[in-house]
Amino acid sequence: MARETVDAVVVGAGAAGLMCAMEAGKRGRRVVVLEHNPRMARKIPISGGGRCNFTNRTATAENFVSRNPHFAKSALARYTPRDFIALVERHGIPYHEKTLGQLFCDRAAGEIAEMLEAECAAAGVRIETARAVLQVGARIGGTPGGGFEVETSRGVFQCAALVIATGGLSLPKIGATPFGYTVARQLGLHIVECHPALVPLTFGGPDRERFAGMAGVSAEVTACVTARASGPSLREKLLFTHRGLSGPAILQASSYWRVGESVEIDLLPGVDFAAALAECRAAGARTEVRTVLARYLPKRLADRWCQVQGISKAALALGDREVAAIAAGLHAWRVQPAGTEGYEKAEATSGGVDTGELSSKTMECRNVPGLYFIGEVVDVTGQLGGFNFQWAWASGAAAGRAL
Repeated sequence: MARETVDAVVVGAGAAGLMCAMEAGKRGRRVVVLEHNPRMARKIPISGGGRCNFTNRTATAENFVSRNPHFAKSALARYTPRDFIALVERHGIPYHEKTLGQLFCDRAAGEIAEMLEAECAAAGVRIETARAVLQVGARIGGTPGGGFEVETSRGVFQCAALVIATGGLSLPKIGATPFGYTVARQLGLHIVECHPALVPLTFGGPDRERFAGMAGVSAEVTACVTARASGPSLREKLLFTHRGLSGPAILQASSYWRVGESVEIDLLPGVDFAAALAECRAAGARTEVRTVLARYLPKRLADRWCQVQGISKAALALGDREVAAIAAGLHAWRVQPAGTEGYEKAEATSGGVDTGELSSKTMECRNVPGLYFIGEVVDVTGQLGGFNFQWAWASGAAAGRAL
């Protein structure tokens, strides 16, 4: 079997792996990137609805979920959104800003992948697609300090540095595998339990029956996991699906949700519905509650909500306690999901290689010299809005500059 010696092997030609490779290549390192898929960067072209939400201007460590909330600070501080924006501008890629600091390509997400490929080529990086890694092992004397052997479907690479940038478990249909976690376990690293993140939630039986036929209805809400009420609550769209709830507000909450917990949803953020009902009562109008509610929510949702809650009176006929109870139910709807739509629909994976095993400055394993883990395979998961891409750029740059 053919053997080749290089300075570094990066396993995974996704966002983090390509960023790492180009940074290492700029420093004169001989780098080869191995990708088991027939094409590199498969997640990038389908991200952001085909426009790639490539970063967020507001990114800080507070926008990430991790067992160690401070771990991401170092890498994020040394490769910021401004740095990546400068790279995008240098390549003449037009972009625009949406709400909450989210940046998207004007044309197509594929331009970001093409930019990374061009940067790698300019830095002398070799990218090998359709080249599966079969096995990873220590090279000299059986100790990682002597480098690594990477056995592939077409030969063996010997390298001083090995970077695992294989991503998480989300979207297996485009090639996601547990390979990165397998390597970590083989080399004695701890893995924080993984869960689908940024994923639709499914209703339990009773709620599925109550809200049957509501698929496609959406409303602007806020949502948070009740057990973590101090966590972020994104004011964004909620979308009813055939099986449960989706939309940006729910995807955000899903990263914090665990089986058995409830999600609290404010269906009327910024609206004093008790005051709206009181105004109708004071005017003497015989307007039904569902009619008042339809001023703020889609009519189908207003009608179904009142049906489910057994609200059939006109506002004029309500007592003070009834008004308060109706308003409270709308501002604090508690849903106990049965589960999630799983990794097939998840945009990210929470959990991963324990950050306690890694240097926050370089992403190198503390106990396995020369071994690095970057991107989604690490226990750092971004909130919705371009943060996961920023973590890919920042962690990839940190490792690439240390190889």
